[in-house]
Amino acid sequence: MAVYSKHPASAPPSPPIREKTGHLMLRAWCIFVLFMAFSGTAWINAFGELATAVITIGGGILTVILWIVLRPPVQYRRLPWFALAYVAWATLSLLWSAWPQTTAITLLLLYITTTQALFIGSALTWRELVRAIASALKWVMALSILFELWVSVFIGQPILPGFVVEKADDPIEYWSRNNLFDGGRLQGIMGNANLLGPVALLAIIVFAIRLASGAPRRAFLWVWIALSAFLFVRASSATAYVAAAAVVIVLITVLLMRRAERPGARTKYYVAYALVGVGGAVTLVLLRDRIFTALGRSADLTGREGIWEQVLARTSERPWVGWGFATPWMTADPAFDVHITDHGVLVMQAHNMWIDVSMQLGIIGVVLLGLVYLAFVWRSWFFAVDRPRWDLRADRPYSPLTLLPTLVGAILLVQGLAESGPLLLWGWLLVAMFGAKIKQSPHVGVGPAEQTAAIERGEAVAPDAPDPAAVGDAPTRPRHAGPGA
Repeated sequence: MAVYSKHPASAPPSPPIREKTGHLMLRAWCIFVLFMAFSGTAWINAFGELATAVITIGGGILTVILWIVLRPPVQYRRLPWFALAYVAWATLSLLWSAWPQTTAITLLLLYITTTQALFIGSALTWRELVRAIASALKWVMALSILFELWVSVFIGQPILPGFVVEKADDPIEYWSRNNLFDGGRLQGIMGNANLLGPVALLAIIVFAIRLASGAPRRAFLWVWIALSAFLFVRASSATAYVAAAAVVIVLITVLLMRRAERPGARTKYYVAYALVGVGGAVTLVLLRDRIFTALGRSADLTGREGIWEQVLARTSERPWVGWGFATPWMTADPAFDVHITDHGVLVMQAHNMWIDVSMQLGIIGVVLLGLVYLAFVWRSWFFAVDRPRWDLRADRPYSPLTLLPTLVGAILLVQGLAESGPLLLWGWLLVAMFGAKIKQSPHVGVGPAEQTAAIERGEAVAPDAPDPAAVGDAPTRPRHAGPGA
């Protein structure tokens, strides 16, 4: 006879698995590194070059120590080898560099940025990676608006780097121009509207992707999108506006590609995409006077054409191997004799990443950089348009997270036409990080690296995800994979 009991034989309920303190600190460190990359020159403006160098080098050393201690899963044959080849060629330029001190110092920055990128990509899952980028961008957006508000309310006049309040010879020297309430261009904590604009655009994209992926506290995400849009508009960067147009075109094309039921159905979208791209380029060339006048810019791209001419003239003297790596330019080095002025101030870049690399590393360097971006764009494109598939099942839903790398590529390629920013800081960090992450974990939440990290953090693993031990024999790259790096 059955006996009723108030004490069932099943195990008593237990609280959900929580992240360990070590994992929380690891993610916090990754957010700090990303914040440093996005904020860029803000550290120099606030604390000076020496303090910034100490923090940067110390951060790189700490990351190496964490990598040795934590040993995140890395498939070394799936590293971004084109990016590493570019770094190797930049290192070899020490042998013939005309400014060896500049080359050595800037190489250290390149090493640190590349190391940070590879570590973050291997230590975080895709979901954590996007979440960390969003957190870092929130800090940049919040500090930028608070900084501009502080200058306008409490200082009441423009300030120079180092919180110095005095009149500058040219407005380009100001850290903040006190433009929050008068409708002028905002520069944020970076002290440069052309740096703030692309970062604000990236913030809009990341926050929107977080919304689409079902992140919590959606009302706050809308607030962050509104703040980022405000800073994007007030930065009034023509380069950022063109990049935004490119992002919209790429996004629409990707979404249309996802609707195609068979590979052949994508052909018409590729043709339309090519026509829009070529048509836009031709229109920009033929009507650039009107376009730049409407954007409040001169037809010579605010003096950039003159800079390009001088840099290309220097490139022609050493066309194949260049004069030595120097990103960014160190004009304080006596050996660095590329002295080009804009508004009476020495410029620290060629305002075009391809022209900049041609002077530093020659034609060989340009080819290597081209291969880096070709591999990155190719993989990120099919990472976005292909449905996740590692077996016979072909109806798994797309993840909004897969849109981020290809949209980042659109921003950087456009920005690289008028700035050298993609060669350093967050530009190079995201290219190396996403390039490695797509090769290591070509499916969101699937694979040894993704599942191992997720289980350790107490995250739920997708119910249809394969066993980590079996994934090693499954395809580990998106369909239509192209360049090997």
